[in-house]
Amino acid sequence: MNDMTTGSKRLVVVSNRLPIVVKQLDDQWTFTPGSGGLVSALAPVLRNRGGIWIGWPGTVDAEPESLTELLHEATRHSGYTLKPVTLDNRDKEDFYYGFANEVIWPLFHDLQSHCNFAPRYWDAYTRVNRKFAEVITENVESGDFIWVHDYHLMTVGQELRALGLRARTGFFLHIPFPPLDIYMKLPWRFPLLRALLEYDLIGFQTLRDRRNFLQCVRLIAPDLAVTGKGQVITLRVGGRELRVGTFPIGIDFKEFARDGKSDEVIRKAKHLHEDLPGRQVLLGVDRLDYTKGICHRFEAFRNALQRFPELHHRTTLIQVVVPSREDIPKYHALKMEMERLVGEINGQFTQSGWVPIHYIFRSLNRTELLAYYRACEIALITPLKDGMNLVAKEFCAVSPEGESVLILSEFAGAAAQLQKGALLVNPYSVEEVAEAIHRAIHMGPGERRARMHKLKRFVREYDIFWWVDAFLKAAIAKDLSNFPAPEEYVPHMETISL
Repeated sequence: MNDMTTGSKRLVVVSNRLPIVVKQLDDQWTFTPGSGGLVSALAPVLRNRGGIWIGWPGTVDAEPESLTELLHEATRHSGYTLKPVTLDNRDKEDFYYGFANEVIWPLFHDLQSHCNFAPRYWDAYTRVNRKFAEVITENVESGDFIWVHDYHLMTVGQELRALGLRARTGFFLHIPFPPLDIYMKLPWRFPLLRALLEYDLIGFQTLRDRRNFLQCVRLIAPDLAVTGKGQVITLRVGGRELRVGTFPIGIDFKEFARDGKSDEVIRKAKHLHEDLPGRQVLLGVDRLDYTKGICHRFEAFRNALQRFPELHHRTTLIQVVVPSREDIPKYHALKMEMERLVGEINGQFTQSGWVPIHYIFRSLNRTELLAYYRACEIALITPLKDGMNLVAKEFCAVSPEGESVLILSEFAGAAAQLQKGALLVNPYSVEEVAEAIHRAIHMGPGERRARMHKLKRFVREYDIFWWVDAFLKAAIAKDLSNFPAPEEYVPHMETISL
């Protein structure tokens, strides 16, 4: 990690959840450190410069005294401080489950039919964003840079301005930003856009997301002036200036590559393949969510087995689904539909010694996950829409170069970077995905090696630390001409014959 100088004393990171998991065990509150790319990337910056991470600890039941003690213990050796935002049950239901997950999540993933535009949800969203802003204001110091993350907290910047805070602020959206015709369905479309424009820097995953955002902004700001054409551009709106950039998030490539070569991972991967002798294994790893296109994927695999009988006994699909929000009826129904499809397809094609789909519904520990990445020849990453999809990048970092193929949805943010090495598909097209499966299984080692070499190069170069540095530099750079043009997305029809 480069030591980023932002010209500020500290970095203040704000996210919906703190980087720890708080749980109650036998009437005692405990914590476990959080994991993931965001934590591994931002923790060193906070540790080196001193800083604060502000967020909800994930519980509405812990007493403030117990929570304070837990957070103090969690950061005893971290070099930075955790500050909680307390939410009650109403906040959790209407802000988190309501506006964040029944309005913004489906709408921004182009699935507006899943939306519930209950008026109380917007009220809860603005109320909770104000709570976050109040905690930030209580803890910020002169010169701090405030970096707010994701769709839960889009109006925090405006709330900070209303409280009189003039510190520099940045916001990064980890999910897609929808096109104009879909965004316009949001009843609170204009207040939300005006709130976003109060940040000093807004970051998106892809050029397509940035373009969608600018098209929406032009509706409320006909005087909008745009300067620059590179990765970061400048907007002038209503007398104020802000920057907007594209910053595709990455992973800790070196850590994944190193851990993927550990003895334990190699041993587990070998055992997985010994259980499936003579087969090429396809892998899907997804959180339980309707945006991931898992049912479409099962139908595509069924189509491949119907059209290409030589795949029988030759390939197996392992689908890992990580449990999420099962108590929500929509997600419970999705789980039931997936299980119905798995049973139906296996019942249709299973023969002695061969079951087409192995379905795993549980979380995997890190060693298990890396072993699956290493053991499986083909990753089938086909979300209906995704901000980035880091599973695709993790697979590339861990998988052996000459043996693996990535089949990737053209609607994943990762497609903009990985289009030259992956087989891009339209996840809604059952036949197209089936043909990509057939092509991947028959692909020779030379083409596999060339494609995976390109994929690894991109994932290595644009890792999680590049992402942090690029965003923070964009926040304070005087000259934006040093930022290169962002990776443009090219429809897969133009790249499929590489």
